[in-house]
Amino acid sequence: MLCAFFSEKSMFCVVSYDIPDNKRRRKLAKIIMDYGDRVQYSVFECILDKKLLDKMIRSIYETVSEDEDSVRIYTLCAGCVKDIAVIGCGEVSEDKDVYII
Repeated sequence: MLCAFFSEKSMFCVVSYDIPDNKRRRKLAKIIMDYGDRVQYSVFECILDKKLLDKMIRSIYETVSEDEDSVRIYTLCAGCVKDIAVIGCGEVSEDKDVYII
């Protein structure tokens, strides 16, 4: 059974990066913010279906320098997501229902 954080077709992803170039780092942060929530300076939580995940990865490839930059994307199973512990301020990102009229 999936937890309440995401639907059967969605994945919970953690994206982190280490980018030494300020311009590329700012650009990458803006890209990832379109897909998820910033939970630390260089760490994002995203709830994406396969299509959006692939689109985000393509955008990341177009932005980073593979010789200088490091980006890591971890996908978590539903069981792993429910076991996330947050120590201190903040909370785990949730997939909120959004209705646009």
